[in-house]
Amino acid sequence: MSPRTGARRRVGSIRLSLILLALVPSVTLAAMWGVTTTQMFTEGLRLRSQTELSRSTGAMGTEAALALQRERSLSAAWMASPHGSEAALTAQRAVTDKAVARLVGQTDAIKKAPSRIRDRMYSVVASVDSLEYYRSQVDKPTDITPQQVLDQYTSIIDDQIQAFQQLSQVDDGDLTSQAEPLVALEHGAELVSQEDAQLMLAWPSGHLDNGAWEQFAELVHARRWLVEDQIATGFQGATKTRIEHILQSVEWSTLESTEDAVLTAGTAGKAVPDNGSAGRITLPDEQKQWNAALTEVGDQYTALIRQQTAGLLDRSSDKAHSLLVTAASLSAGGLAALLVCVGMSWRITRSLSRRLRGLKMATLSLAEDRLPDVVARLNRGEKIDVESATPPLDYGGDELGQVAQAFNTAQRTAVHTAIELADTRRGFQKVILGIARQSQNLVNLQLTKLDQLERRHDDPEVLRGLYELDSTASQLRRYEENLVVISGEQPRRSWTEPVALIDILRSAVGEVAEYQRVEVHTEEEVCLAPPAVADVIHLLAELIDNATVYSPAPSPVGVRAAMVAKGLVIEVEDRGLGMSEEDYASLNEQLAVAPQFDVVALADDLRLGMFVIARLAVRHGIAVTLRSSPYGGTTAIVLIPHEIVVPEPLEEPAPGAAKSNDGDEAVTVERVAAAAEKAAEVPGPTPRALPAIPPARSAEPTVTADPGELTPLPRRVPQTSLASELREEAGPAEEDGELEDFTAERAASSLAGFQRGTFQARDSIDDDAPSQYDREEAAASSNPPADRS
Repeated sequence: MSPRTGARRRVGSIRLSLILLALVPSVTLAAMWGVTTTQMFTEGLRLRSQTELSRSTGAMGTEAALALQRERSLSAAWMASPHGSEAALTAQRAVTDKAVARLVGQTDAIKKAPSRIRDRMYSVVASVDSLEYYRSQVDKPTDITPQQVLDQYTSIIDDQIQAFQQLSQVDDGDLTSQAEPLVALEHGAELVSQEDAQLMLAWPSGHLDNGAWEQFAELVHARRWLVEDQIATGFQGATKTRIEHILQSVEWSTLESTEDAVLTAGTAGKAVPDNGSAGRITLPDEQKQWNAALTEVGDQYTALIRQQTAGLLDRSSDKAHSLLVTAASLSAGGLAALLVCVGMSWRITRSLSRRLRGLKMATLSLAEDRLPDVVARLNRGEKIDVESATPPLDYGGDELGQVAQAFNTAQRTAVHTAIELADTRRGFQKVILGIARQSQNLVNLQLTKLDQLERRHDDPEVLRGLYELDSTASQLRRYEENLVVISGEQPRRSWTEPVALIDILRSAVGEVAEYQRVEVHTEEEVCLAPPAVADVIHLLAELIDNATVYSPAPSPVGVRAAMVAKGLVIEVEDRGLGMSEEDYASLNEQLAVAPQFDVVALADDLRLGMFVIARLAVRHGIAVTLRSSPYGGTTAIVLIPHEIVVPEPLEEPAPGAAKSNDGDEAVTVERVAAAAEKAAEVPGPTPRALPAIPPARSAEPTVTADPGELTPLPRRVPQTSLASELREEAGPAEEDGELEDFTAERAASSLAGFQRGTFQARDSIDDDAPSQYDREEAAASSNPPADRS
């Protein structure tokens, strides 16, 4: 299987993960607490409700059952002997009515009972409602037999015993098991009471029929099994001792001996039937013993049943109360544990979040503040102490602390790397600066030699070649100054006095290869402060050179200057292909800040001119903006602030007075074009328009003479811009003769001769073949320069 690639799926942020980590167990614990509390409270409340129902209905039903049992025996005795005493029966009926009335009064409680209990209790209440009818049949039997009356009493009592058995089956298993012997005890008492009713109905006659005897026998056997199997073994402790005392008493023995006698009589009667008495069993004459023993045992049974019933209800009530207390305690403890868990989770989550936020802020501080500050200080050449620049983060010894230690190592490594890169960059800049300075010296020496040759030769062809070499050397000097600028230093050219704007524009044009395509338009008579002259010339030369390179020949490049509210604006406009809006935005962003020397970045983008322009512009607060021009090309707008502009030009210095500090020549007018009319007077073919001769290292404009007059051509004064220590001794002939022979007519004649010779050389070629000038123009037009983008 291929290894899994890409980032693993994450829940979200670490803060969200921490919140979920704390929330999930908290919610789970809260749910468990809620379910457990609800369940325990529900069980406790249900058990209490069942206990109250058993106390209100079960106990009262037990009292009603005991009263009905007593009334049933007295009713049987009354029906067997109507001439006996009625007072005991009447009194017992009153007791029964009170017990039944208390039971019927619990109708609202019966309605709230579970359906299995409610149905039984409704059956008991409905049976009790018919009690008056059966009492009337006891007093005056008309519709039913005495046995049916006794059966109806037995049915009511059985319904109550079944209801009590349902009430004893509560949700607590221990209480249910304790109630089972009590139910058996009540059932055993009912069986003895039924035996008594059967005997009470038969004692006056002294006989039992076979059906009654069989029913009696069933009751005896059921009661004996119940006593031996459940009652005698179902109780524990004092209750068991008390039951054993009853079962071992003389009265209980009397009851059992009477039962045995009745059973024996029935068996004997069936085996040897008497004449005239077939189907009748003679009862033993033990009624008095039976009644006495039953009264004693019945009272003990009744007291035991009441005691066990009250005890069971008390235990059930205590158990319900204990369950509720336990539920409340566990609920309070669970709630406290839940609150502690939530509080600890919240504190831990908050602490981790705060520590992570602190680590994040430290990281951002390093990335946004400390490292840039270190880099800026390194760029200024300051020495950096790594330990003071990278204060360690202390986040303990846990996993987060280990991350902080790793971050400490990372930031120290980053600062170390920044220092090493800065050292490497400074070393590289020093190498470039050294090469550039040496090249500048050679170029300045070359320009000096060219000046000397230009002064010594009058031949037009030689001068033309020297002028071209002069222009090329000026461009080379600008390229060398580019290396100086990107190395973080300043070129050596500087001025001591303000320089006129037109001279600055002409000097910038003179450092461009295709200077003849540049058109300068300005009427502003302002100057620039000396500290900015060299950099402004260099900046404009780069923009003008860029415009000529990225626009097709022979399309012109316009240079316009004018004063605006915020300073001096110089526009350089070409007619090239232009760039996209994204490229303009990117370049303008680069031009707005001072770039840093980055070898890698320069390897990807070789636009060193923009690098130099940005450095020079930021140095003097000059704003340079590129945008598309109406011609489809690019317009470079240079806004020079008022701090650099000298509003009123100073008094123009004498020729040769303004000097540059690097030994370059003075800012003088070097080359002036002769009038058209004067050139037309020279014999030869009609001249065509020619590119202007490049101004070599000049900062003054080319002055075109008025067509009606002849303007003299000023002569260069050798070594006027050199320091006094570097000047050579001039010979008398050079100082006197040449200057004395120099006149305006001689200068115009020399220029006219140079033009005639040039035109004759070009026109000597076959008229059918294109001239060299035409071929150059055609080549330039057919090969437009590449676009900037």
